[in-house]
Order: sequence, then structure tokens, then C-alpha cells
Amino acid sequence: MTSSIGTSTHPLRVAIVGSGPAGFYAADHLEKQPDLTVHIDMFDRLPTPFGLVRGGVAPDHPKIKSVTRAYDKMASDDRFHFYGNVEFGRDLTYDDLLRHYHAIIFCVGAQGDRHMNVPGEDLPGSHPATEFVAWYNSHPDFREFNFDLSAESVAVIGLGNVAMDVIRILAKTPEELITTDIADHALEALRESRVKTIHVLGRRGPAQSAFTNPEIKELGELLDAEVIVSPEDLELDPISAALVESDKAVAKNVETLRGYAAAGPQGKRRQVIMHFCVSPTGLMGDDHVEGITIVKNRLVDDGKGSVKAVPTGEVHNLPVQLVFRSVGYYGRPLPGLPFDDKRGVLPNDKGRILTAEAPLQGSYCAGWIKRGPSGVIGTNKPDSVETVDSLLADLRAGALNTPAEPDSSAVEARLAARGVRVVTWADWQQLDRLEQERGKERGAPRLKFSSVAEMLAALDSLAEGHPTS
Repeated sequence: MTSSIGTSTHPLRVAIVGSGPAGFYAADHLEKQPDLTVHIDMFDRLPTPFGLVRGGVAPDHPKIKSVTRAYDKMASDDRFHFYGNVEFGRDLTYDDLLRHYHAIIFCVGAQGDRHMNVPGEDLPGSHPATEFVAWYNSHPDFREFNFDLSAESVAVIGLGNVAMDVIRILAKTPEELITTDIADHALEALRESRVKTIHVLGRRGPAQSAFTNPEIKELGELLDAEVIVSPEDLELDPISAALVESDKAVAKNVETLRGYAAAGPQGKRRQVIMHFCVSPTGLMGDDHVEGITIVKNRLVDDGKGSVKAVPTGEVHNLPVQLVFRSVGYYGRPLPGLPFDDKRGVLPNDKGRILTAEAPLQGSYCAGWIKRGPSGVIGTNKPDSVETVDSLLADLRAGALNTPAEPDSSAVEARLAARGVRVVTWADWQQLDRLEQERGKERGAPRLKFSSVAEMLAALDSLAEGHPTS
């Protein structure tokens, strides 16, 4: 490779596919390199950036979304360009990117869901929790989804923060939600909700729960919903008791749950009933969910300092009409790239994408598609730094890709020839301003556009001098 790559005469050209936290942290680390001239083109399938910060963070958690202010600063660098409304694999292929860039970093997250693999899992009324999350967060792919909120009894499977988000949105009153950026269509549907009972099912015990303390504490602060915990579920096995003694976060969670158990029913309209040490074995119903079968588990030493859940054979049926499965995200294969089906990631070594024979030259990954769906937003920063450091080491070693047409005009010409309407960062800033103006009408931080057509129409209206709201 030409040794002058990364100079003003031969800038390093990097494509970042995906505009979530991993993508922005990768861009930031590249921008901060001294004595490196780099041009970064970030692509996203949607016209809007920020990935799960926009489409996954609960609407009643606005502080978490404030991280986007840092991403705005990264995008203001004149070496950064955003290409929204451009889908990898359709509008630009892997071969296209190799033709135009020295390096490509895939930061596409984990867009699928893990399965429970139990009978009846795919009955109508059974949904991945991620679909519900995307629906109430105005993700365009899920705008037209329907969830039967006439159900009086719901099961949420899982004890992570996503499950807690789903429970809160189901349990909150419209008055608690109206000042958030929840989708209008979701708010109207939730106004008519008849949900009274939310069963929360966890495979292991309270000490092994994946939710954080703020999330479980929030359930006790709802206006018209109460948390019900059986004191029996808080009788800990020796390993769990030792974990409570040694881990302050676990101790706080258990303390919070003990508070709910001691308080008992408060007479509120909705109940969130926690079930620990249970596993679903099947969903019942002919043409719609009518119930869920659960088996009681006991916790046994796994020989690694933790516990595993073992079915006892004690089975119960819960009458529920709606199920949300929050058992984990799962990455999806990308056209032209290798894929690890078992882990749901791109096979890699410190971010370098691997084939069975060798690393793919100039091809990298970061975020959930690299390590799997774990961690919080900030976890992506060191992950992306590691990937970019691998890229920079390959630059020094002359081991990056050699593109035939390394200039932005060639990329833009290719997209134009394919009839792709690119949404720029300036366009996004216009949409951002419009969404905030729309939100003022109901005292919310923003009211999101929930379809791509709606976004493009709004931009057209602005271009014609007729602002929309």
C-alpha cells in the first residue's frame, strides 16, 4: 500500500456502516488521531442517525438520549459526511465500498431476536419485546405493527432492562407518557389499553437479575401500578446469598425487591407480578395466545461460582393473552460477509473481520455485531477504540484495502445513478428541528416522524419554502 495514505494529498477514506454509538465512537477516535488526514463517510439505512439511542432507549429516559449531543459534535467535523437513507446490500454493496474506501467499519448492531424455541412461540399475540420497543419509539419499520392491548393479562419474559422498559410503558398512565417523545400512534393505542396484570418471568433468581437498580426502582414509582413480589422468591440459596454480600449492585436490587414484598398490594389499578426461577415451556392457544405454561426451576451450583436453573417438574399455567419475549438481541448476516451463526456476530479478532483463511483486508466491525448484545451505550466506546486501533495498525503495516476510486464524488455518482435519495447531516438537522417543534404542542421534547415517506415529504416542504409541522 502507498505509504502516503493518511496525508493531505492521499486522505485515508473510511466508510462506517451504521450510525449508532459504536459508529460515532469509531469516527471520534479516527478524528482525534494527530497527523492523520481522514475522510469519514457514515451510512445508515434510515434518514435519521443514532441507532438504538433513538429507536431503543425508552421515551421516559430522556437523560440517556442526551449522549447524542456528543455525537452532534463529532458529526460537525468537516472530515465527516453522513449518508442517510442508504441501505447496505441494496443501495451500496460490499464490493462498492471496497471500490471507494481503504477501510470499512460495520457498526450495524444486532437487529434480530433470539428465540425461546418452545411450542406456540409464534402464535399471534406473542412478540419479541424489541418490536414493541421499536413501535413505541417511532421506528419506521414498525409503524404499522399492532399489539392487542385489549388483553387484560400480559407476560413479559426476561429480567433485563429492555423487559423493564416494556413493563413501564405497559403500566404507565397516558398522563405519565404524554410529556415524553413516545410515538403518537403508541400513545393513542395505550390510552385504550385494558392491561391490568403484567406477569414478569425470570429463569433464575432475584440475585441473578440483569436489570439495574434504577430500572427496578422505577417500577415502584408508577402512578397507578404496583409491584408484587412473593417473599418465598427472596429466600436465597447460599451462592445467591454470597453474591448479595459481595456485590453492592445485586444487594440493592434484592433490597428493592424486599421492599416490594413487604409493602404488598396497594390497591392500584395495575399489578406487576414478579415470578423468579421459572421458565416458559410453551404458549397455549389455537389462533391466538391464551396462556403460557411455566415450569418452576431450582438453582444449583454450576461449578463456576454461579448457579444454573434446573427444571423441577412443577408446572403452572398462567392465563395471558399477550406475550413479550425479551430474551436477547441477535445479529443478522450481512451480504458478502462471513457470519458466526451461533453467536450472531461477524467473526473477528479485535475488530478485524475474519474468514476461515485470513482477515478480510480493510474490513472491520464494532459494537454488538462485533461482540454480541452486551453492555450499555458507553461500552461501545472502548470497543470501537479497539477496532480503530486495529485499523490504524493495518494502515501502518500497509495492509488496508486499495480502492480503485477513492473519492467522495464517485460514491455520490454511484448513488445518484441508482436513484438513491441521500439524506445529509444538514437534512437531519432540519428534521431534528421540526421534531422538536412538533413536540412542543404536547409538552414533549420531540414528536418523531414515524415513516421515511413522512421525513422526505417534510424535507421537500422545507425546500419549497412551506415548513411542515
